[in-house]
Amino acid sequence: MSPTDVTLRRAGVEDAAAVTRVHLASRRAAPMPPGVHGDREVEAWLTTRLTQDEVWVAEADDTVVAYARLTDTWLDDLYVLPEHAGRGIGSMLLDLAKALRPDGFSLWVFESNTAARAFYARHGLVEREHTDGSDNEEKAPDLRMSWAE
Repeated sequence: MSPTDVTLRRAGVEDAAAVTRVHLASRRAAPMPPGVHGDREVEAWLTTRLTQDEVWVAEADDTVVAYARLTDTWLDDLYVLPEHAGRGIGSMLLDLAKALRPDGFSLWVFESNTAARAFYARHGLVEREHTDGSDNEEKAPDLRMSWAE
């Protein structure tokens, strides 16, 4: 599969189950602390976010394989199903985020998620702030990265 076989589209509430599936599978496979909420709680939270934030999904063969969730100044989520990682889909979503937020945005990434940190750095994001994790639910060290044109 190449990026040309992937379609990006704005997500709606009807995508909640698919977005949740991507979110949970991606987090479980990543070198990051486990989530502190159960699957149903995550789905309820993401369903709400689909009505409040700008969410985009990447589809391959009519299946949601990745998503990105943006606010006015943050890229809050960018997750790709593990079996679709490394195919350029995350890059497509990140490029879309840059196009949608030309004045820049920030994101948080766990310190332990070195693959994600390297991915964002390759795409021009810069580490701006490191924390001990005391302000996140997982209580794990994280860092803020930002992108600005």
